[in-house]
Amino acid sequence: MVERPATPAATYTHGHHESVLAAHRWRTIGNSAAYLEPHLVAGRSLLDVGCGPGTITAEFAERLAPGRVVGLDAAADAIAAAQRHATEVGAAVELVQGDALALPFADGAFDIVHTHQTLQHVAEPVAMLREMARVAVPGGIVAAREVDYAATAIHPLLPGLELWLDLYRRVHRGNGGEPDAGRHLAAWARAAGLRSVTTTASVWLFSTPADRAWWGGAWAERVLHSSFARDAVDGGHAEQRELQAISEAWTAWTADDDAVLTMTHVEVVATTDPAEG
Repeated sequence: MVERPATPAATYTHGHHESVLAAHRWRTIGNSAAYLEPHLVAGRSLLDVGCGPGTITAEFAERLAPGRVVGLDAAADAIAAAQRHATEVGAAVELVQGDALALPFADGAFDIVHTHQTLQHVAEPVAMLREMARVAVPGGIVAAREVDYAATAIHPLLPGLELWLDLYRRVHRGNGGEPDAGRHLAAWARAAGLRSVTTTASVWLFSTPADRAWWGGAWAERVLHSSFARDAVDGGHAEQRELQAISEAWTAWTADDDAVLTMTHVEVVATTDPAEG
């Protein structure tokens, strides 16, 4: 394998506090990868880059069996959580701790290479897409879905939640990522040399009591206790009293029967260069 030059690092804004992993466990093919459904054909192999606690990865394994499915994440805590989940549901998944910018796989190892909400957290998203393309078979599929935080809509937009929207984007950029990644996704894919770039969009909607409790409750805790809280204070973006106000605003939003939150995501399905000859 050719040795590749190091790329700048970025800090994962959310960290891996239990409140973060618990939130990520909500993700499924249905709510986070439905755009990829036509390509989930039994027997195909798939690499899930930035797999987190592995809920989507485990579903991929069920859909693609007997095809090989591998989940990769940079964080040991995430891989441990994914292993626990795979064991609980009986999913035939391989789990690997590794770098998305230097994937530990041979060229052309997978039919599909997928990532969800990871490109926004790396300093060089185009380089990551190129690396994903490298490990896909010639003519294989590279798929990505990214949020666009600037397109988030919240009602009622309490002062604390308005502060959260601004603060989140500042902390994320301070960590070297791009919180509005969705709008850049197609351009990044083309810059990475991918072909047949198809773009779609979908929305997360949180409005039911259960959904509000999940999202608002998670952020009421995350803004005080996760890596986001530390980075907000240490980076000079917020004071502790402001984080407390945001947490209280999320708690109030959760209890409001009229509360609604939408998050817009952009999705890309593209192909690698076909085999010559």
